[in-house]
Amino acid sequence: MKTNKAALKNTSLTDSFNDNFNENIGRNTLFWLLLTNVLVLSPLYQDATLWSIGICAICFVWRVGIYLGKVAAPPKLLVTSLAIGAAATLALVSKEIGMLNALVNLLLLGYALKYIEMRQIRDVKVVVLVGYFLIAFALLERQSILDTLHLLFVCIINACVLISVYQHSSRKVNLSFGFKLFLQSLPLALLLFVVFPRLPPLWLAPSMKNATTGLSDEVSLGDISKLTRSPSLSFRVGFDNEVNNTSKLQLIPNEQLYWRTLVMESYDGQTWRQSNLRKNEQRSAYGNRQQRSESQVVDKAVPLNYQVITEPTYQKWLFGLDQAFSQTDQVKELDDYRLFSLRNIDQRFSYRVTSYPNSQLEAKLPPLTKRINLTLPTKTNPKTQALAQQFAKDYPNPVNRINAMMRYFTEQPYFYTLSPPPIGGDQVDDFLFENKAGFCSHYASALVFMARSSGIPARMVAGYQGGEYNPKAGYYSIYQYMAHAWTEVWFEGQGWVRFDPTAMIAPERILDGFDAMFTGQDSYLQDSPFTSLRLKEIPWLNDIRLQLASLDFYWSVWVLGFDGERQQQVLSELLGDVNTSKMIILMIISFSLIALVIAYYAGVFNLSPKQDPIIKRYNLICTKLAKKGYPRETMPPQAFASFIEQALIDKPQVIADFNKLTEHFIALQYQQLSDKQAQQHQILFKRYFRKVKMGL
Repeated sequence: MKTNKAALKNTSLTDSFNDNFNENIGRNTLFWLLLTNVLVLSPLYQDATLWSIGICAICFVWRVGIYLGKVAAPPKLLVTSLAIGAAATLALVSKEIGMLNALVNLLLLGYALKYIEMRQIRDVKVVVLVGYFLIAFALLERQSILDTLHLLFVCIINACVLISVYQHSSRKVNLSFGFKLFLQSLPLALLLFVVFPRLPPLWLAPSMKNATTGLSDEVSLGDISKLTRSPSLSFRVGFDNEVNNTSKLQLIPNEQLYWRTLVMESYDGQTWRQSNLRKNEQRSAYGNRQQRSESQVVDKAVPLNYQVITEPTYQKWLFGLDQAFSQTDQVKELDDYRLFSLRNIDQRFSYRVTSYPNSQLEAKLPPLTKRINLTLPTKTNPKTQALAQQFAKDYPNPVNRINAMMRYFTEQPYFYTLSPPPIGGDQVDDFLFENKAGFCSHYASALVFMARSSGIPARMVAGYQGGEYNPKAGYYSIYQYMAHAWTEVWFEGQGWVRFDPTAMIAPERILDGFDAMFTGQDSYLQDSPFTSLRLKEIPWLNDIRLQLASLDFYWSVWVLGFDGERQQQVLSELLGDVNTSKMIILMIISFSLIALVIAYYAGVFNLSPKQDPIIKRYNLICTKLAKKGYPRETMPPQAFASFIEQALIDKPQVIADFNKLTEHFIALQYQQLSDKQAQQHQILFKRYFRKVKMGL
C-alpha cells in the first residue's frame, strides 16, 4: 500500500523531536545493548565482587535469551529479590572492599538488573546514562593510553544505543554516526583541555582498592626477593636533555641508579621497620613544617633534573636519587632524604625532582638519630657480634673497618641467590656462618648489624636499583623485580655514605642490572606468562614493545601530567606574556568557536534542508537523461520509466537497469519498510544507480 511521501516525512520529523517513552525496544537497539553491556562492564571486572560478576552474567545470559526469542522478560518480583539480596551482601562486605568499591559494585548491579528488566525506550535511556557513569569510574583507575582508547571506544558503542533509538538504519550506519559524533567532539575537547583552568588531578579521587603494591614499610629478609617474581612496572623516569647548558641526553650509569624509597632503622631480630621517629616525621609533613632546602645542600654537584611517573602503589612513599627535592604539590621532603606524598598514590602520578649526586647527607647526626641507628636487639646473633668486635679491634678507624667488612664478603664463599635457604631465630648468624647464600636484603642486614655491633651508626635503605633504558623516547623504566636493599653508614665529617654488599658478591647485578645476573624465566617471567617483557628475547618484537611503551610515556607526560605549570607554559607560547586581559579574550574566542561549531552541526546555518541521498542520486540520473533529450518534467517515476523504455529502445540493458532503479526508488520513498527491507533496497538502488550512470 502506497503512502503519501509528505505525510511520512512529517511523521518522521515529529518522531525525531518527541521521546516515545512507551515505545517498545527495536531489535537493532537490542543488539547494541547486548554489545554495550559486555563492553561497559569489562573494564571494571577487577573491582567487582564474585557475587556481582555472577549476577551480571545471569542477567546477560537471560537478555541473550530474550534477544533470541527463547525466554520472556523476568518477573519484577525476581528482579526485586535479586536487587535486595545483592544490596544486603554488599553492605556486609563493604568494610572489606572499601566504601567506594562497594558503591561501584552497587552501580554495576543496578546497571545489570535494569538491563534485564527494561521493556521500553525510557528504560534504554536509563541504562545508557548509567553506562556513562561506569565508564567514568573506570577512567578514575585506568588512564594509560590503551585504557583511554578502550574506554573511548566503549563510549562510542554506548552512544550507538541511543543512535539506534532515533535513527532506524543499519548497524553500520549507527556505528559510523557514533564515530562521527566522536570526531566532531574531539576538537572541542582538545580546546577545553588546553584553555580551561586545571582541576585537581584525578589521582586525588578516593581509591577503589585497599591492596598495596611494591615495597612495604616492613622488610623481612625474604620480602624483597619475592618482588623479583613481579614484572609489573613500578615507575618511569625521564631526565632533562640539558646538561651544562648543552643539548645532550643524560645517560646515567646503572651503578648510580639507586632509587631511594624507604629507610629502615628499627630491627627486632626478625624484621626491619621504619623507626617511630620517621613515622612522626611523616605525620608532621601534613602540617606547615619547614622542608629541607636546596640551599642547605653541602658539596653541591651538578644537579640532575628529571620527571618521575609512578604507577599506582596505594602507598605514600615516592622515588628519588640521592638527596632529592621536589616542588610538586602534595610532595614533601623528609629528614631521612626521602620523598613523601601527602596522599596515597591511587593513580598514575607525575612529579618533578632535582637530585644532587654524591652530596653530603646529614653531616651532623642528632643524638636521637644516632642512638636509634646503634640499637640492636639484645641476646641475638652472638657470632656476628663477636665478629664485629674483632673488626673493631683490628680496624679502629670506622672507614677502614667498614671497608674490611665489605671485603669480608668476597674473602668468604658467599653466594647471591633468589632462593636462599631458610634461616632460624638468629637470622644474621645463620646467614653469615651457616648458609652463606642470600639476596640483597640478607647482605644489607648483615652489614648493618655488624656496623652497629662495632659502634658505627648504620641503617638499611630499601628501594630500586637500575632501570631499563628506552632509546625510542629517552627514559628509564623501573620494574618491581628491580627492588633492592643497601646499607648507609654514618661517618664523622662525611655524613651518611652508601655501601652495597651486593656489589661485592654479584658486581654484575649493580653494574649491568638485574637481567645480567638472572634470567627472566627464573625470576620475573616465571609466574607471568603474558607479560610483554617476554618480547625482550625477540629483537623486532622488543622494538615494537619499546615503541608502544614510548607512546604511553608521552601520554603520561603530556596528558596525565598536564598540570597548571605545564598549561602556563603552553599558554605562554601561544600568547606571550599571559595576563588577565589576554586570558579573557582567549576565553571569549574559545567560547565563541565552541558555540559556532555546535550551531553548525546543529544545522543552524543550513538555509535549506539537506537533500535525501536517494533522491539526489535519482535526480542525477534524470538530469543526465534530460541532457540527452529525454526530460522528466512532471512525470511520476513509474510513468517516466515507461517513457524511457520507449525512448531508449536501442539500449535494452540501460532500460532494464533503469526499471530496477525506479522499482527500488519507489519502494524507498513511498512504501513502509522494515529496517532490514530498507537496507536491502538501499544496497540494490546504489548498485543499479552505478550501472545506469555508466550506461549513459
